[in-house]
Amino acid sequence: MAMGGSRSVAAGLLLLNLIMYVVVAIIAGWAINYSIDDSAHALKGATPPVRLFPIYFPMGNLATGFFVIFALLAGVVGVSTSLTGLRDVTDGHPASMMSAAASAIVTWTLTLLAMGLACKEISISPRPPSLLALETFTIILAATQLLCAGSLHAGANAAIVTTPIGARAYRV
Repeated sequence: MAMGGSRSVAAGLLLLNLIMYVVVAIIAGWAINYSIDDSAHALKGATPPVRLFPIYFPMGNLATGFFVIFALLAGVVGVSTSLTGLRDVTDGHPASMMSAAASAIVTWTLTLLAMGLACKEISISPRPPSLLALETFTIILAATQLLCAGSLHAGANAAIVTTPIGARAYRV
C-alpha cells in the first residue's frame, strides 16, 4: 500500500513537473532567441564590459542573462529527468526507483541554482511579464521538484523493503 501510494504521488508530481519544465524551457528559449536577434542592433557602439557576455539581454537587468541560461539548462534537464522518471516509476524495480530519485536530486539542484538567480533578478529591478512568468515557474518548480525527489526516495525505500532479499537484483 505504501509503495503504491508513493509511486502514484511520484508519478503525478513527475507529470506536473514535466509540463512545468517544458514551459520553462520554452520561455527561456524564447528569451535567448529574442536576445540573440536584438544583440546586433543593441551593441553597436557599446563599451567593452557590455560586450564580455556574448548575448546581450535588452530586457530585465544584469542578472537576466545568467538566469535565463540556467533556467533553460534546468528546463532541459528537468524534462529528461521527468520522462525517464515516469518510465522508472512505472517499472517499479528498486534500482530504477533509486535511479529516478538520484536524477530528481540533480535536477532539483539545477532548479535551485536557477531559482537563486531568479531571486537576485527580482531584488534588482522590475522586469517584463515574460520574465516574471519564467521566475514564477522556476520558484514553483524548486518546491515541486523537492516534493518529487522526496516521494521518489520514499517509493524507492518502499520498493527495497517489500522486495525479497533473493529478488533484489535488477532483472532486465
